[in-house]
Amino acid sequence: MSEHDHPDWGPATLGLRAGWERTPEQEHSEAIFPTSSFTFANAAEAAARFGGEVPGNIYSRFTNPTVRAFQNRLAAMEGGDACIGTASGMSAILATCMALLNGGEHVVCSYGVFGTTASLFSNHLSRFGLETSFVPLTDYEAWADAIRPNTRMLFLETPSNPLTEVADIERLAALAHDHGAMLVVDNCFCTPALQRPLELGADLIIHSATKYLDGQGRCVGGAVVGDHERVAEKVFGFLRSAGPTMSPFNAWVFLKGLETLALRMRGHGENAQRLAEWLQHQPGVRRVHYPGLPDHPQHALAARQQSGFGGIVSFEVAGGREAAWRVVDGTRLMSITANLGDVRTTITHPATTTHGRNPPEQRAAAGITEGLLRISVGLEDFEDIRRDLAGALAAAGEGA
Repeated sequence: MSEHDHPDWGPATLGLRAGWERTPEQEHSEAIFPTSSFTFANAAEAAARFGGEVPGNIYSRFTNPTVRAFQNRLAAMEGGDACIGTASGMSAILATCMALLNGGEHVVCSYGVFGTTASLFSNHLSRFGLETSFVPLTDYEAWADAIRPNTRMLFLETPSNPLTEVADIERLAALAHDHGAMLVVDNCFCTPALQRPLELGADLIIHSATKYLDGQGRCVGGAVVGDHERVAEKVFGFLRSAGPTMSPFNAWVFLKGLETLALRMRGHGENAQRLAEWLQHQPGVRRVHYPGLPDHPQHALAARQQSGFGGIVSFEVAGGREAAWRVVDGTRLMSITANLGDVRTTITHPATTTHGRNPPEQRAAAGITEGLLRISVGLEDFEDIRRDLAGALAAAGEGA
């Protein structure tokens, strides 16, 4: 079956049914094809495949049925024409830039991105002549002022990492297109279960499949979703030559993750909303960042642009790094890890982990203080999550 045969399916149904065809064995779960290469009936068929004259499998660096099923399913869920699976979320960003940008061109990127994303743009791609300017995510005048004649891409995460700021995708898409640039949105926090940036005018979507798409912290992978020319031709062309490839086994795990994505995202959001509301009333907590709270600066935008508020809650504690570390160390249920999107609740201190390699001034511009903590709220019973954090906050207060 193909996702194109059922354009009216909802996200949950697409996550279960789209993007794959059964083999002659008539399996009910997608097959894994753990093979490095594929055979040909004869020399002429081999030449036609390699020459692109006829479609078909060649070599698993760039053609594999299991990876293709994941790509087709995610493209269907995002409403895109094409998807390319990659070895990681970072390789998805790298492949996009290497395929679509040239030395001497310019990118405008928000401060509120994953720390390694900022490092990729400022420390690595800059060596190849790609310039990047960083601006506050929701300062639209700053976005406009940063655009140059050679600007080719606007890049952002919304909601942002880790403060959950929300950008107006339609507004930034219009700005990008008015200046001949493309808008690239990292949709990691929301996933297509809660937000579909292409419908709002974005050109490309980036995913770290490692996070919510997998949902159980099992595999590393990434994806680029968008139109046929940029994704199926140009990004695919880079992947075919450079090889930041998704493995068939990981693709199969992500396919299984997509099956439960809509259900899990609802559960994450319900627990996160309750935790954010509870945190607002806890002593020692200075501020809570969660789009589902009415006092969040972009609450109304998030309610309009997303179908849910997601599972990430960040909050600031009094006492800086020392107090924040006491909270982390005081947890017993939560996993102390920088990964997010897991069914298990995780907690991290962004200033010394996910964004620790960024210069202090860049962290400050992004609002990442020494007292900031980020929780990826899992699917445990809410009362168990609350009790664990309550004990950690109490212990941190006693140790002050």
